[in-house]
Amino acid sequence: MSLIMKIQQLQGPAIQQMQLLYQQNRFPLEVRYYCAPWIEAQQWGNIDVDSPSSEPAATILLQQLVQQINQKAEALTGEDKFFLRMKLSNFATELYETYGNDSLKFVRVVRHCLEKEQRLVDQDTNGLQDSLEQVMPVSDAHNEIESTLQNLKYKTQAQEKFLGDMQQKQELFAVQLQERRCMLENTLASLQQQYPQQDDPNRRAEFARFSQKKLELNSLVQNEAQQLMGLRMQLAKMHQETFMMLSNVQSKVLGDELKIWKRQQQLAGIGGSPEGSLDVLQSWCEALAEVTWQNRQQLQRIEMLKQQVPMNAPAQDVPDLSNNFTGLLSALVSSTFVIEKQPPQVLKKETRFSAAIRLLVGGKLNVHMNPPQVKATIISEAQAKDMLHNESANFNETSGDIINNSGVLEYHKDSGVLNVTFRNMSLKKIRRADRRGQEFVTEEKFTLLFRSNFSVASGELMFQVRTLSLPVVVVSHGNQECNALATILWDNAFGDCSSGRIPFAVPDKVPWPEMAQALNSKFMAVNGRSLSNENMQYLAMKAFSGQNVQTDDYNSMYISWSTFNRDPLPGCTFTFWKWFHGVLELTRKYLRAPWNEGSILGFITKEHAQELLLTKQTGTFLLRFSDSKLGAISITWVNEDPTTGDRQVLNLLPFSSEDFHIRSLADRIHDLPHLTNLFPDIPKDTAFGNFYTPMDEVLPQAGDGYVSSVLVSKIPQLSAPPSYPIENPGSVEPASPQQQPHNSRQEFVDFGGGMDAASPPS
Repeated sequence: MSLIMKIQQLQGPAIQQMQLLYQQNRFPLEVRYYCAPWIEAQQWGNIDVDSPSSEPAATILLQQLVQQINQKAEALTGEDKFFLRMKLSNFATELYETYGNDSLKFVRVVRHCLEKEQRLVDQDTNGLQDSLEQVMPVSDAHNEIESTLQNLKYKTQAQEKFLGDMQQKQELFAVQLQERRCMLENTLASLQQQYPQQDDPNRRAEFARFSQKKLELNSLVQNEAQQLMGLRMQLAKMHQETFMMLSNVQSKVLGDELKIWKRQQQLAGIGGSPEGSLDVLQSWCEALAEVTWQNRQQLQRIEMLKQQVPMNAPAQDVPDLSNNFTGLLSALVSSTFVIEKQPPQVLKKETRFSAAIRLLVGGKLNVHMNPPQVKATIISEAQAKDMLHNESANFNETSGDIINNSGVLEYHKDSGVLNVTFRNMSLKKIRRADRRGQEFVTEEKFTLLFRSNFSVASGELMFQVRTLSLPVVVVSHGNQECNALATILWDNAFGDCSSGRIPFAVPDKVPWPEMAQALNSKFMAVNGRSLSNENMQYLAMKAFSGQNVQTDDYNSMYISWSTFNRDPLPGCTFTFWKWFHGVLELTRKYLRAPWNEGSILGFITKEHAQELLLTKQTGTFLLRFSDSKLGAISITWVNEDPTTGDRQVLNLLPFSSEDFHIRSLADRIHDLPHLTNLFPDIPKDTAFGNFYTPMDEVLPQAGDGYVSSVLVSKIPQLSAPPSYPIENPGSVEPASPQQQPHNSRQEFVDFGGGMDAASPPS
């Protein structure tokens, strides 16, 4: 049954989670449904989403999906399908516009959605209900932010109306005040002219009435002034409340949601869920910028009104409020200058790489009216610390030279996005610091610093913004990549970039359960299927094999960096990480399909494998990753001596990538008649038949009088079991030379395989 059919059988919380999954990742469910066969048939896991060299393959997948969508839309006929056709066509356009410049992110999103679907199906099949802890609280938090922003919008509109009414009242007050002053001045002049004699009794009476009138008018003016002052104070209180609300919700958006996004982006670098789109965050940040800017303008108008009609206020609160709102805006602009697409964290010199920067509030503040330039430089960990300790400094130090490191923020009107994509950066030179103690080159961390300067409101406010990439390790040779990846995995998993850490501080040791989770995320992202609890237990045993551990419960133990990737495993020349990475890469390149089918047990000791196999019939085999050889896998099976009838467990010399480049694992298993059933009791043709190489691919076209040949695995020390059939009807593999006496094509046997009898370690 296809995955999409299983998904349609989900109910309750599981289906809600799936809907929210696609909503958060901005991938249309309709596309998932109508293009399900094509989507599920693609090998998404074979694309390394962290390598720019994978972009062409990712772009082809994106183009093919867009083509699939358009074909589905054209196939929908009938008037009742008109709107669905239009909807699918729009989806095709939107997908290409969204991911056309970042096809690797497209692959990451699709792969994440499929993996999450599989987990939901597995949980439903096992009768488990996935709690909504990771979904619903996020949704509730988002709803609260949306509600608060809407309330702030209404409050700001109410303040605008209140300010307009107050301005009208002040203007009326000013006009009436001027009229009353003129009236009093005219009345006084008239009385002085009419009664020039100081001792005139009528003069005294008129002046007494004038004084009384003046007192009455002054009292009226005072009352109106107090009312106006009351309005000012009331509006100041409204702005104070708005500021508190705005400050609180901005803290949630920048201090919580944006940090969560950045942490997810960091974890995505080691196989975690994709960080998702920035569009929702941008909509919030734009709303914050708009409300903040409107309140700031209102306060400027209030200050002008105060200057027009000065009054003795109880406190000069408006200038402080104006500065507070300006501070909020400054923090918002600085924090929303983000790296939308991180540069590769293992950076090879003289190799092209890309990155993308986005200003989430740029469009709303019209920054694009004078497009600012963004420049990228590479700095060391120590330089990053110095820069953050002195944020006001004009930091110009670098630790290397990058070409094509300048770009201009461009505004995309259709999407409202202001960003710049650096497509062809290349590190030409790196200046390394003196290493500390036992630190290796591949443990030295750098970071890319992105900077820009721009102004808003015709130069009224100037901003200098900068942001640091996740740490990168610079390598010169491919053989350094494995150790560099260890540094990056440790940093991404255990050095939370959203916690305000000092660059790039990480713990010396971490709890084993956290390490196990990081290894599982990495393995699942690369190879599809997650590690089981038994696999985790095996990894723990291997990681701590150099220590005198007296327990099988590793959950309370800590693994140090030295144990992880500095100290070699007992009896080996390589570290735990190098061994794990070798298994990871071997599976990715050659074993992904059988691993996902559950045909590879893999993480099991030779002794445990022997115990399991001796309880099964002769010919039962399993596959286990080699302990002593990097990136290799061995076939272990129970064999019976045809002469004595003794049963023993044998281990075939491990196969590596070089071997599978010549002949696949499935074909090698098919070659060996001693292997009959995959543990526990699955016929090998059932388990591996789908992976056998078809005949027309095995035998290349011959010509000019030549005949073709192929290589077939054989164990010279063992004869074929007598019960093995001469021809396997379930196989499309060619027969051996002895089985093809009438065929002009001849096969040649590969005698490169070896074996041992359950010892020594392999």
